Formats: sequence, structure tokens, C-alpha cells
Amino acid sequence: MYTRIILILFTFLLTEISMAQIPASPIVKSDLAPTGKIRASINVGNPILAKRDHDHAQPYGVSIDLATNLAKELGLELELVVFDSAGKSVDAVANKKADFGFFAIDPVRGKEITFTHAYVVIEGAYVVPNNSAIQSNDEVDQAKNRIVVGKGSAYDLYLTREIKNAQIVHAPTSPKVVEFFVNGGYEVGAGVRQQLEMDLAKYPGIRLLPGRFMQINQSMGVNKDVSDATKAYLKDYVERMKASGFVAEALSRHQIQGAGVAPPGN
Repeated sequence: MYTRIILILFTFLLTEISMAQIPASPIVKSDLAPTGKIRASINVGNPILAKRDHDHAQPYGVSIDLATNLAKELGLELELVVFDSAGKSVDAVANKKADFGFFAIDPVRGKEITFTHAYVVIEGAYVVPNNSAIQSNDEVDQAKNRIVVGKGSAYDLYLTREIKNAQIVHAPTSPKVVEFFVNGGYEVGAGVRQQLEMDLAKYPGIRLLPGRFMQINQSMGVNKDVSDATKAYLKDYVERMKASGFVAEALSRHQIQGAGVAPPGN
């Protein structure tokens, strides 16, 4: 009995230690708010992370919640810098037009962006016409196939590295993939599973392939030029938001399916 009590207390202590907040030093606030406001780069092209009901509507979603809470924690005013594609969102942070953002972890982006560990894990999937002979992900990479993917998206970067035979064709943004794929008569479309599932209702002549072709680790990221203290602070923030249940609650509240809270970072 005493051993069990000790184990419970030890587990509680570890949880408290893991949840301990790294103090936000003046350099952190300076890095994250060089203009006086903390500018969050938001990509509404990925509906798992953020979306809006029309072009001029206020965006909402998990990434908005994380950005809002971060600004509150730092005592800073939040400014949302909204884009319709991942590539534009990355460029904003890389070119210091925004102070941080929400990105899929990728080595190409890693040349200019420092990532936290993932906070959400989502899946990349393929869509094909109903009459396609393709039945599995393994059959996609053939010379006769053209794969439509959102320009600059995580899927674009990944497939550009991995696809050896098929041709990569770029749609303007990830939300436009299925429309571009159907109207152009292409063989395969690639994107966020949830987005593709939503598009099935608009285009009854297509189907999803089973399984996934990649797992996408969504993280927060800052420009590589910021201090080590700021990078550590942001990494700590993500781990605390996962451990506290904040991310899980946000996913549930926004009724996000097909995505889960990422495991603790090492």
C-alpha cells in the first residue's frame, strides 16, 4: 500500500515538473513581439488547424486557440496574419513578416524555421476517380500517373522527395486540390485526409484510397534567428499545452476528427 502511495506521489511530482513553465525573459518577448504585437502566421488552407467561414471572416481552430493563449500568457496583444496556403505561411515567418506559425515539420522548411515537437498528428491521403484501376497507395508511383498536390504544402515537399516515377502537378493551394484534380482529369490527388473527405460530398465521382501515404507532425515554429531562450520557451509551451489537455480539448471543441494529440516530445 505504501509503495503504491509513493508511486502515485512520484508520478504526480513528475507531472508537476513536466508542467513547470519556463519563465518568459525580456529577450523572449522581444523575439516574439519585435513590433510590439505578437504576430501569428495562420494557414486556413489546412482545416484541421484553422479555417474561416468566408474570405473576410475571423479564422478559428486549434492553432488560433494556441496563438491566443500564448499571447495571453506573455501579456502581449495578438495579431493574426492569415494565409490560404502553408507555403505563404512559412514564408511569412522565414521573412520575418510574422513572429511564429503553425507548420508541418519538414527538413526543407527547417532551413529557415526552428520547430517545436509536434502538438497534433494528422494523415496524408490520396484520392482517385471511381473508375481508376488504382486500389492502394503502393500503386500510385507509376510513370503514367500525375499527382495533384497543393503548392508548397507538407505533402508537396514530402512527395517531391519520395515519388520516383509519377509526375507532381501543383494546385494553387491545398483546399483547391480536388477541384483542380477533377477539372484537369488527373489520376491522383493528395492532401489532408479530412479535407479530402469533405470534398467527396462535392465530387461524387471520386474515392479515397485506404490508409495513408504519410503521417504529418504539426508543430509551432519560429525564425531560426531568434534566441535559444525563445526556442526553448516555445518548445516548453507546446509540451505544456499537450500535457494539460489544452490541445485535446481544442480538437474536441472544434469537432476535429482524423487528427490526434501528438505524444510528448523527447
